[in-house]
Amino acid sequence: MTSTTLKRGMGLTGVIALGLGTAVGVSIFSVIAPATAVAGPAMLAAVAIAAVPMFILALTYAFMGSAVPTAGASYEWVRRFVSPDLAFFTAWLRIASSTGAMLILALVLTRYLSMVIPIQTKPTMLVLFILVFGVNMIGVKAAAQVQTVLMGLLLVIFAVFAIWGAPAAAPEAFLPFMPSGWAGVLAATPLLIGLFFGIETATEVGEEVKDSRRAIPTGIAVSILAAVALYLAVAATALGVLGPERLAASETPLLDAAAVFMGQDTARLVIVLAAVVAIGKSLNGLCLIFSRYLYAMGRAQALPMALGRVNSRFGTPHVALGTAFACCLFGLLLPMNLTSLFLAVNIPSLIQYGATCLAAIRVVRHRPDLYEGAAFKLGRRTTAAVAWLGVVAAAVVVLMGLTTDRAPYVALAAWGAVGVLYYIVGGR
Repeated sequence: MTSTTLKRGMGLTGVIALGLGTAVGVSIFSVIAPATAVAGPAMLAAVAIAAVPMFILALTYAFMGSAVPTAGASYEWVRRFVSPDLAFFTAWLRIASSTGAMLILALVLTRYLSMVIPIQTKPTMLVLFILVFGVNMIGVKAAAQVQTVLMGLLLVIFAVFAIWGAPAAAPEAFLPFMPSGWAGVLAATPLLIGLFFGIETATEVGEEVKDSRRAIPTGIAVSILAAVALYLAVAATALGVLGPERLAASETPLLDAAAVFMGQDTARLVIVLAAVVAIGKSLNGLCLIFSRYLYAMGRAQALPMALGRVNSRFGTPHVALGTAFACCLFGLLLPMNLTSLFLAVNIPSLIQYGATCLAAIRVVRHRPDLYEGAAFKLGRRTTAAVAWLGVVAAAVVVLMGLTTDRAPYVALAAWGAVGVLYYIVGGR
């Protein structure tokens, strides 16, 4: 049976766990290695720089989430306030982005599991997808509860890693700090900005959040501040323990670093547990995002209307969840190059962030009723200025990615062309 109403089952704690949980652990288990290869110890500076545009964007998301809470918000906001055409194009690119993100998480998790048990990569990734989509099919309340428990456990594990490893860090590992100069820092930033993707996740399930106008901005603020502090602590510990050369060459940087001060056996157990927890909850959060904007596109009839159906028993968009699952299965056929995958994930996300900022500008200028009703808002001019900074920041980081690897841009352009053709023929 189907209905059209999503169930409200997430409170403030779930909002924080969803945003922080989706971001923390999404990339930290692997991205610091390629970033160090590009920037050396200045990878730490790149982490801080990557947080700046996300902080700007977080302000805009907090405003929009408190003004217009809705399902599939990043699509709906752009569709309602900017352009249905732009909304479709950004969401279409995000189908590739979300598929790539799910693949990254499942691949990295599988690599860590293989450290303790012999497993095959692709079959294990398939099992992970089945488990995650199965949990999400039950309901948003169950997904939020799982997210909260896993996030608490992960924070404890990362705190132990940073505190235990600090005495083993060598000061000389941080020198020279910028061997490749600012060029290296800027080249690493597009990779590291993905560390913060997902901070705004709760906005995508706005219709399913209790007291969403207040819970969403509060949850976003707590999530981004906690993420910055945690990333810098973990990355600095790994860099200090391994040194830039070993860190850059490592496929499992946190495991290799922990082995130095914990011992191989203990490190394997601790970091594998951390990876399972971190990536499991991130897969859970990304599954929510993926399915909700597909649901919103179906409800708006930009994609087949069946995607807008809701299961009457669980209150979940079951057709959208099934479609997202199918995309992940198709993604298992793709090559597994992490650097290219990270960029393929980041580019559409940045375009979506920029489009959302444009929507915020339109709300400030043309919808005073929505602006005044927002639980979180700066002054009109300040809100618009921050949103314009978000547009610029997103565009700059997208262009910076060209210095790292152009292959994902070509692939995304081809996928975008398919989307344009579909939209012209039927979706529009």
